[in-house]
Amino acid sequence: MTAIQRSGGQIALFILSILGACIAIYLTSVHYENVPLVCSSSGIVDCARVLSSAFSVIPGTSVPITIPGLFWAIVSAALAFANWRLWPERRSLLVAAFAWSLLGLLTVFYLVYVELVRLHTICAWCTAMHVVILAIFLIALVLLQQPEPETEPDEEQEESPIPAGRD
Repeated sequence: MTAIQRSGGQIALFILSILGACIAIYLTSVHYENVPLVCSSSGIVDCARVLSSAFSVIPGTSVPITIPGLFWAIVSAALAFANWRLWPERRSLLVAAFAWSLLGLLTVFYLVYVELVRLHTICAWCTAMHVVILAIFLIALVLLQQPEPETEPDEEQEESPIPAGRD
C-alpha cells in the first residue's frame, strides 16, 4: 500500500510541477509583453503592479524572476518523474525533492513578504504559484515521512537446499 501512496504522491508532485511551469511560462510571456495580463489591476490584487515592480526581476538584471521559477518547476518535475518512474526505491530522490521544495518555499516566504509589506498588493498568478509550491512542499514532506517499503526476501533464499546423497 505504501508503494501505491508513494507513486500517487509522485504523480501529484509531477502534475503540480507542470502546473507551476505553465504559470511561470505565462508570467514570463507577460513580462516580455507577448501576451496580455489576465488579472485584476485595482485594489489589493494588482498583478500589473507586482509584475512591473523592481522586485519582479533578478536584482541587477532585466531577467524576470519567473525564469528561475520556471527552472525550479522543471527540476521539481524531473525529480518527481525520476522518483515515480525511474528509481522509485531511491530514498535519496525523496530527500532531494524535499530539499528542493524547501528552497522553493523559502523563496515564497520572501516573495510574499515583498508583496504584502513592500508593495502592499498581491498578484493572483504569483499566489497561484506560491500555493503550488506550498502543496509540493507538503506532499514531499509527507512522502519523506513514510516508511521505506519492505523488501521481500528472495524465494530461493527461503528454500533450504536438499542435502546431497539423501533421497
